[in-house]
Amino acid sequence: MEINWPLRATTLCILLGSVIPGEGNADVMDDSHLSINFRNLYLNRNFTNHDAPADQIGNWSQGFDLQFESGYTDTPLAVGLDVNGQFAVRLDAAGNDGSLPYSHQDEKAARDYGRAGATLKLKYANTSVKVGDIKPNYPVASNDPSRLLDTVYQGAVIESRDIDRLTLVGGRFWSIVTRESSNHERLYRYGTADSLDSDGLDFAGATYSLTPTLQASYFHGVLNDIYKQDYGGVKHQWDAGNGYVLKTDIGYFNNREDGSARSGAVDNRAYSALVTLEKSGHLFGASYQRMTGDTVFPTLNGYVPQLYLPNWAGMPFIRPDERSWSVRYGYNFAAIGIPGLRLFTRYIKGTDIDRGEGLSRDQESERDIVVSYAIQNGPLKGLGFELKNYRTQQQYGNDYDEYRLVTSYTWNIW
Repeated sequence: MEINWPLRATTLCILLGSVIPGEGNADVMDDSHLSINFRNLYLNRNFTNHDAPADQIGNWSQGFDLQFESGYTDTPLAVGLDVNGQFAVRLDAAGNDGSLPYSHQDEKAARDYGRAGATLKLKYANTSVKVGDIKPNYPVASNDPSRLLDTVYQGAVIESRDIDRLTLVGGRFWSIVTRESSNHERLYRYGTADSLDSDGLDFAGATYSLTPTLQASYFHGVLNDIYKQDYGGVKHQWDAGNGYVLKTDIGYFNNREDGSARSGAVDNRAYSALVTLEKSGHLFGASYQRMTGDTVFPTLNGYVPQLYLPNWAGMPFIRPDERSWSVRYGYNFAAIGIPGLRLFTRYIKGTDIDRGEGLSRDQESERDIVVSYAIQNGPLKGLGFELKNYRTQQQYGNDYDEYRLVTSYTWNIW
């Protein structure tokens, strides 16, 4: 068993004890929360093309996520400390599906793995600072909740809401623990050698609510000496009356190499738009996503998903020159008296993929079905089940049919 107990956690605990006055301790504990999430994952991916490297990969595993969130001291500069620990155990596994640490030498997934850390929190007025473990949701760095243990970044982030309707954020991430790892490692570009890493990811962003239903965002990030990224986005929600709500989400990324370009050329622009219409539990949607430039959309090590791209699914649809569109449908059964039960389906088609000079263009598609249910009452309230089925096809590449069954429950200890 390998569990990483970062030195930063100890340092932060000592720091917190030294800066909290005695009279502030009550607020820290009275407003604190301790919870543990139990997450069981069964994943089975069957390759359906005759020349696939393996017939089947997958795993059955159990994860535990313990989270302590403190309150803040009752001081002008409020101080708090969050502590976390995650652990996962393999129940069964075949091949490498990206969920668990995997030894290519032994050709076997790890029996178990874990990590732990802490986050120092500071707050003054409507400005907060966090140093330590962070799970961000920004265009330039996002979390990955798709398997057992989440992606965790280490860094420092400042966020301010002191100006009405404006949220400002900035910071630096210097390392990452990916979903299938215990180790804190420096950031690098996914698909390249880990020796081509960066000193850190610096970023800044702003989100402004022009009206209660119209929001605009801009972010700039630099993975030093690898790539830099700009993002601009607009979100709008329109109440059309009679229960109809129309939502529009438009985004643009501009990615290019930075400094010494340690991982090679980066030349990518991504345009996207997602429109959804909701009415009486029904959701209808369509999206379009366009890649331009000579390289794939850059992502961080650990294959961290880009959640601001609407067609990122089992496959990301981010290859050079790729044009992809999707249609989707969802239904919340609470509308007919079955709260907790939801259905979501989606079909995505990608075309015009540039495979390189002299090679014919590629195309790919994916069909998703997701059914989820959470118990609403009784002693098992909150126990959730989610069944996913992905079916993918590529003209040049591997096709697969994948099932995932996730069972989750959070016990709020206090």
